[in-house]
Amino acid sequence: MTILVTGARGNVGRRVLHRLYAAGHSLRASGRTPSELDVPDGVETVRLDLNDPGTFAAAFDGVTSVLLYAEPDGAEELMKAAKEAGVRHIVLLSSNTADLPDPENDPLGHHHIVVEEALVASGISYTLLRPGAFCSNALGWSYLIQQGAIDQVFPEAHTVPIHEDDIADVAVIALTEQKLVDEVVDLCGPESLTFRQQLAVIADVTGRDIEVRELTREQGEEQMSAWVEAPILASLLAQWEASNGKPLDASATAERITGKPARTFRQWVEENAAVFAPAA
Repeated sequence: MTILVTGARGNVGRRVLHRLYAAGHSLRASGRTPSELDVPDGVETVRLDLNDPGTFAAAFDGVTSVLLYAEPDGAEELMKAAKEAGVRHIVLLSSNTADLPDPENDPLGHHHIVVEEALVASGISYTLLRPGAFCSNALGWSYLIQQGAIDQVFPEAHTVPIHEDDIADVAVIALTEQKLVDEVVDLCGPESLTFRQQLAVIADVTGRDIEVRELTREQGEEQMSAWVEAPILASLLAQWEASNGKPLDASATAERITGKPARTFRQWVEENAAVFAPAA
């Protein structure tokens, strides 16, 4: 049984690859440029460009299970190639944005729901992993934290950040055990935290003073538009506004599946504290 890990350089794919390797599974890692993949000794690498159907057949040859990163372009053709190659199970790293009220008309939701629908329609058994905000999203603050202050729109907006190790643990179970077959798995962390509370955790762990300066929606939109496309920015701001001052449900799904307490945001910060250290 060979397991193909796509997105092997990503926060989740890299963790899944190393867990499977440690457990002795036959593995193949894929990327657009295989030579750039940093994989354990003995792990086969293959070129797979999710936008290039010509790379599908070789990548899926002899593969029984796949960890798939969501890419909507060519999703139906990708699933067809996987089925023709004999792939039995696909674990899709999707997103909780696929569960928005109208995901087809939301740029973030649409990106993921298109792939989910193509997978379900393919007839291949599946597990749809729908994590919410990653703990590592906090890395986006690192430069500004080094400067001592954060300009934040909707600082009282809640997210339920999940540690990437918890996502990886669930993905490995879905890939290697007869569990979570044809299931949608919503994943989040163990606590709902505002952006201000997350920054307070970072300040406490690192011993730094972090000033939080609240931006109006208009100011935030103007600032973020420099690096976020307008439709995605509109989606993000709408989600943050909806959760502004409103705690979100924190489920115990990861703990139920793995049998271990879900890792907290504070644990993630403690593991990554050096990222927020003052610039030399």
